[in-house]
Amino acid sequence: MPDKSQQPASWYAASAHAAAAHPRLQGAQQADVCVLGAGLTGLNAALELAEAGYKVIVLESESVGWGASGRNGGQVIFGFGCGESKLQSLVGEADARRLFDWSVEGVRMIRERIAKHEIACDWRAGHAHVAIRPRHVTELKHWQHELGEHYGYPLQWWDREQLQSTLPSERYLGALYDANSGHVHPLNYTLGLARAAGAAGVHIFEGSKVLRMEHGTRPVLHTQHGSVQCDFAVLAGNALVKGIAPQLDRKIMPVGTYIGATPALGAERAHALITNDMAVADMNWALDYFRLSADHRLLFGGRASYSNLPPPNLRGVMRTRMHAVFPQLKGIDFEYLWGGVIDISRNRAPHWGRLRDNVYFAQGFSGHGVAATGLAGRVISEAIRGQAERLDVFARIHHRDFPGGRALRTPLLVAAMAWFKLRDALW
Repeated sequence: MPDKSQQPASWYAASAHAAAAHPRLQGAQQADVCVLGAGLTGLNAALELAEAGYKVIVLESESVGWGASGRNGGQVIFGFGCGESKLQSLVGEADARRLFDWSVEGVRMIRERIAKHEIACDWRAGHAHVAIRPRHVTELKHWQHELGEHYGYPLQWWDREQLQSTLPSERYLGALYDANSGHVHPLNYTLGLARAAGAAGVHIFEGSKVLRMEHGTRPVLHTQHGSVQCDFAVLAGNALVKGIAPQLDRKIMPVGTYIGATPALGAERAHALITNDMAVADMNWALDYFRLSADHRLLFGGRASYSNLPPPNLRGVMRTRMHAVFPQLKGIDFEYLWGGVIDISRNRAPHWGRLRDNVYFAQGFSGHGVAATGLAGRVISEAIRGQAERLDVFARIHHRDFPGGRALRTPLLVAAMAWFKLRDALW
């Protein structure tokens, strides 16, 4: 059995519910569908396919939820990382509206799965995008109009006074509030999906890294100790899959992001920070995002790394940024501090489709993965079952390789990000 203690250290891991370990793949296996990755995309696809009567095997290189699915900010938000205007430029007005509506379905799916499978993951409703600068106010009000008029998705505008009654921070000028979005404990949600998938008949193998894949009429995925031959394969490892499909690697950039958790503050002090328990994200390119935990901690995320190393003085920088939002927490440090890797596409739009008629993939969640991953799993499962209309819309989104190849694409992106950070600071 893989060692469950190998889950990366975080407050999520420390507060995770007990979960059964899954065996390592041994020997040759057969399946209707083999899924690479026991994260949110792979488990959602596996669950839907198993409920439809397919024999499904999931191969996970580490343990369930080990990657971004179990380490992310937990913010459940409509839409995609690129925004609605970019989607419209990529696929046209009609398909952009369909994609937006489906993203809202992704948020709804989380609530439905929690209720149906009795997943204890601390769901809380409410999310606010907050403005730091006057241009953010203009952008948020324009976005509110666009969503209400063209996408049928009305949001509330809160001026500074109304926002401060809920979020008493001098840093923000206003907020766009969505009562439909929210936040969860992402690792517990992922573990709950794994439990539901297992109950539906899915076989999950941990410690079973896929080393290579043979294409053909029945693809074969090989691990160190076994193999799975299947009718359909689903690649759902996102930023952590390297070398299995190089043509996919070139379309995404792995980006490190980081979260800290304070010590438990007590109910009264915690809820004085965010009185309605919503999740919050600011409008900077290098954004801060935060929320409260069920045990009354502040979970504060931000910063990014485009190399394999955390930013210098990560703890100090994160602590300073937290205190800039909440000066009332001066003297409070992080009890936990952790990071993980997300996958961004060049245009920040979702990159979902087929490599071949029997090999499917989803990647490029670009910071919107908690809700969009569930939708990706459903859309891929529909395509495998013969209803590919929705996947075909996603497949029409054009994606270009990151420039520079393996050697230069990271330095080029770092240079581009430096410009956006300078804009955040000066404009």
